[in-house]
Amino acid sequence: AWSIERPPGDTAGCTFCHTSSEERCSTCHQRHQFNPVVARKSEQCKACHWGKDHRDWEAYDISIHGVVYQTNKWDPTQFDLTKKLSDADYVGPTCQYCHLRGGHHNVQRLSTVYTSMGMSNADRGAPLWKEKRDTWVSVCDDCHSPRFARENLQAMDEACKDAGLKYTETFKVAENLQLDGMGEPMPKDLHPDWAGEHVWSLKIGAYHDGPGYGGAQGQSGEFRMSNCSDIERICFESVGYWMTYIFKGMAHGSWNDATYCDGSFGMDRWLVKAKVASEQARRFTALEKKAGINWVPSEFWRKGDWLNELSGAKIVKEFPGKTIFDLCPEPGWLDTHHAPAEEVESLE
Repeated sequence: AWSIERPPGDTAGCTFCHTSSEERCSTCHQRHQFNPVVARKSEQCKACHWGKDHRDWEAYDISIHGVVYQTNKWDPTQFDLTKKLSDADYVGPTCQYCHLRGGHHNVQRLSTVYTSMGMSNADRGAPLWKEKRDTWVSVCDDCHSPRFARENLQAMDEACKDAGLKYTETFKVAENLQLDGMGEPMPKDLHPDWAGEHVWSLKIGAYHDGPGYGGAQGQSGEFRMSNCSDIERICFESVGYWMTYIFKGMAHGSWNDATYCDGSFGMDRWLVKAKVASEQARRFTALEKKAGINWVPSEFWRKGDWLNELSGAKIVKEFPGKTIFDLCPEPGWLDTHHAPAEEVESLE
C-alpha cells in the first residue's frame, strides 16, 4: 500500500515489474528473443531487481561474485551459458545459478528473502529457519566449504541484528513523540490513509496498540512514505532502504556495500536525523506552549496535491464511517504481513 497507493505516474517502476514477473515467461526470456541463453545472464534480472528497496543487482554487481562474472562473462570457457543450469560449471555464480538452482523456477525456494530473515528482529537461528538456512549453505558449498558458507551466513545474521537495533531505536524516538502528542502532524491532521483511516503511519499490524496510536486494537496503519512527518519518513527509509542495503549486501557477499554507501553508516546517519528531529519538535512545542501559540497544521496535510484522488479519500467520501477492512472483510494478504505461513503459525 505504501508504494502503489499513489498516482500512476509515480509508480510506473512498481507496476512495470509487479504486474509482469509472475504472469509472463517473457519477463525473463524476452518476447522477441525467447532464448534460454539470454535468460541465464545475470543482467536479465537487472530490469526489476535493483533500487533502494530491493538492492539485489547492485549488491551482486559490486560483490566479488559480480566482478568475476563481469570480467569473465565473454569467455565461454568460464561461463558457458549454452549449458542448462543443471549442468552449469561457471567460475563464479550468476543470479540464476543460485536462485534458480538447477533450472528450478521457484526463486523463493533458494532464497532467504523472507521478512524475518532480513528486515525484522527475529531469531534467524531458530529451528523454524533451519531448512532454509541449510539450503542456503548447500548452494554456497558448490564452490566453498560448508564452514565458509555458514560463517558468512553468521556474518549476515550479525549485521542484520546490529541494523535491527538501530531501526528499533529510530522507531522508538518517533514513537515517544507520538505518545507525547508532539508528532508533526498527528494522524488526525492528515489525509486518510489508503484504508480510509487516521492511524499513525508506523502502527503496522498490532505492533503498536493503544489509544495513543489511533485506530482499534490490532488495526494496521499505512507505512507511509508520503503525507507524513519527516521523522516518520526517516523511519520508513531506515528500515525500507538502509536495512535492505545491509541485508542484501551481506547476503550477496558485497560487504563494502553493507557498510558504506547507505548501509550501516546510512542507518547511523538516519538515527541521528531522527533524534535531531525529535529534539527540535520538543523545543518547538515547549516554546509554543510558553508563548501561548496553538499551532494548526496547514491544509496541505489534509488534502495534499493529489491525495484526494486515491482510495482513502474515496472511501471516506462514498462510504462514511467505513474502512477498507469493512469493505473487504477478508483481505488475507494483510493478515500475515507477507511472512510465511509457518512463521505466523509458530508465533501464534
